Amino acid sequence: MPASRKSPPRPYHHGDLRPALVEEGLALLAEKGGDGFSLRELARRVGVTANASYRHFANKEALMLALAAEGFRRLRATQEAAEAAADSPGRKLVAGGLGYLRFAHANPALFRLMFGAQAAARRGGDNDDPELADASFAAFETLRQAVARVVDADQATVSRTALRAWAMVHGFSQLLLDGQLDHLGADPLAEAEVALTDAIRAAGPV
Repeated sequence: MPASRKSPPRPYHHGDLRPALVEEGLALLAEKGGDGFSLRELARRVGVTANASYRHFANKEALMLALAAEGFRRLRATQEAAEAAADSPGRKLVAGGLGYLRFAHANPALFRLMFGAQAAARRGGDNDDPELADASFAAFETLRQAVARVVDADQATVSRTALRAWAMVHGFSQLLLDGQLDHLGADPLAEAEVALTDAIRAAGPV
């Protein structure tokens, strides 16, 4: 019987490989966590050489920052889709908050990466990563605009209100991921959704 041959690396056109690496990187992150795989393993999964992956990501940190940026883009898209299905400014604000909560629940490893110390250190200042900074700002801006449709106030007040809303939604999401709501019942996500909805409505005219 002839010896089996490894499949040759798949050809990628210029510009196609980076998105493929990010997509597979997200899959590996969900499967193994941030410390559970290497750039070389990622390249093998995609079907290219390690050198090909290094042309797009100088090291593991660069890849993780790209994954975090993609996470913020997907979080924003989730919130916007949830808001689009609601029929009033107040309900849109609630729907966006629930979209945030559900995103965290569905993507725990990615969510932790997005808000972890490594990403936080590169979202502003002299050491910022422009892609990550832009994506995270855009995600917050989605929330700020949702608040602005409900709160009739100056921009500074709207921004402070949005920050409080973010803290509330993020707090519920983190408690859910950490298992701190498991004692509430058989479906912690459903319990968190009810509690978050009540909290948002109690906090303002929604």
